[in-house]
Amino acid sequence: HTGSPGRRRGTDFQFTIRRANRDGPTPLVVRERFADRRFADRAADAAFMACLWTRFGRDPFVRGNLDAGRLSWVFGREVVPAEDPFDPASYESTLVIDEERARASFPEAFDGNCVP
Repeated sequence: HTGSPGRRRGTDFQFTIRRANRDGPTPLVVRERFADRRFADRAADAAFMACLWTRFGRDPFVRGNLDAGRLSWVFGREVVPAEDPFDPASYESTLVIDEERARASFPEAFDGNCVP
């Protein structure tokens, strides 16, 4: 996704990958977010959601080079499959933001005050 930030500014929280994995795409999985996650992790999730919303809004988008690890923290909740059947191990899989759920989980990602 040309133009998308590769990582959260000033951190090692990666948003995109530079090149395809030679062993094939890492499958997307639903990762449980517990209430005791570190502030930095929660802030990275919000910044990632802000980037996704700014770039794609309500439109479906291809997974492409979005980092599977970062995407898995919001997958199945704020970001859902936009196609059926869905292949979680494909760079070509189509996703869409569940706006209502994303706004409830990450209000700061939609108010313009979230810094990627």
